[in-house]
Amino acid sequence: MSDERNPGLQVRTTRFALAIIRLCSALPAGLPGQVLGRQVLRSGTSVGAQYREARRAKSVADFVSKIEGALQEIEETGYWLELLAESGLISPAVAAPLLAEANELTAMLVASAKTAKKKKR
Repeated sequence: MSDERNPGLQVRTTRFALAIIRLCSALPAGLPGQVLGRQVLRSGTSVGAQYREARRAKSVADFVSKIEGALQEIEETGYWLELLAESGLISPAVAAPLLAEANELTAMLVASAKTAKKKKR
């Protein structure tokens, strides 16, 4: 169960996707901003979609596979955020909370996958 003080993965992945959308809307219009923006937009919004698919999984193996897909997307998002910050397209102050949330979501997704794998045995 979750509440407003401790939202669950579905709420947090949605909030993360919305933050990524807002970030991409504010990126510079040049080619680097467009290319990196598309990359981070795709991966950052895909995390929540993958998680929602996992919640509808037909088996534990399917659940784990979809959670691992979400993990790949959140890792990729972190990479693009780092590139955006290190290239100067966004400030480190803008990147920091997004990277922190990406790390927390990673930990939550890893924990979900581990729990599911234990149940599978």
